[in-house]
Amino acid sequence: MSADDGIHEARELISPATQERHRAIRSLMEELEAIDWYDQRIDATTDSQLREILVHNRDEEKEHAAMLLEWLRRHDPVLDAELREYLFVEGSITDHEAGTTTVEPGGDGSLGLGGPGT
Repeated sequence: MSADDGIHEARELISPATQERHRAIRSLMEELEAIDWYDQRIDATTDSQLREILVHNRDEEKEHAAMLLEWLRRHDPVLDAELREYLFVEGSITDHEAGTTTVEPGGDGSLGLGGPGT
């Protein structure tokens, strides 16, 4: 990885698995940025043939992003669980989150850490 690769800790302290996930995350970020750039260019161009090429190229970037996301899902169990929870659900995303929250038996919504009685 290059000097400006987004690594924030001493490389020798970072596990190989974390470094591989970092590579995938950085690549995913780049693919998403490319999609955004293509969307803007598609909106801005007045040439229909150029628009057709840009749409094709943008959609290729979406394929790349999907492949990277799947690789990350397979290598991060927490991300896997979150994606399974939130992708392809109907209705409001935030209402879905609220509907999955469980409340402790005391009914106060706390995790039971600290406070009175602990």
